[in-house]
Amino acid sequence: MIKFRSLPFAQQHLLIPLSICILSLIAFLFNAQISEFLVYQRDAINNGQLWRLFTGHFFHTNGFHLILNLCALVLLWALHGQFYSKANYLVLFIVSAISCSIGLYYFSPDLYQYVGLSGVLHGVFIFGALSDIKHKDKTGYLLFLGVWLKILHEQIYGASSDVVNLIEANVAVDAHLWGAIGGLLFFLCHYSVNELSKKSVKTNEMG
Repeated sequence: MIKFRSLPFAQQHLLIPLSICILSLIAFLFNAQISEFLVYQRDAINNGQLWRLFTGHFFHTNGFHLILNLCALVLLWALHGQFYSKANYLVLFIVSAISCSIGLYYFSPDLYQYVGLSGVLHGVFIFGALSDIKHKDKTGYLLFLGVWLKILHEQIYGASSDVVNLIEANVAVDAHLWGAIGGLLFFLCHYSVNELSKKSVKTNEMG
């Protein structure tokens, strides 16, 4: 059970997730004024507006969509925030967002527009589950297996009709797949760099 006092409130754990929440709220409040220039739109990206591959993730179809994603963001922070730093979470978010958008761009050519954090959040989930495993927490195996089973189910059967009705839009299940792959790739690179750094430190100490 998660206890309030045990939550990762240190600035290094909280700053980037909090910033994402704020940016998403700003995007929602000013959606009518700025979404036309920032959301993922295939034609606009084809015309060179590549920033949309990243900025589109901060927008949402309606208030329920926003609340669902922000609640998921907070829950993942509560579960795995102790593994976050300002640097690793920022890069994780960027990698997952770009991986998600590029995957949609190349492999979902019929998808004209996409908004939401859910694809990125699957990458964040993968990072947290693998971090649990790395730190000998057996629940990490359950979380890691569970998210891939969810993704597989979505690929075969599609998203829940209840969610579709709630957010008033089709759920881009492929975004969850590519976001998760982005989180996996980031973790593998992050883990490899950390291991190389440790070996380098040990070698210097021995020398």
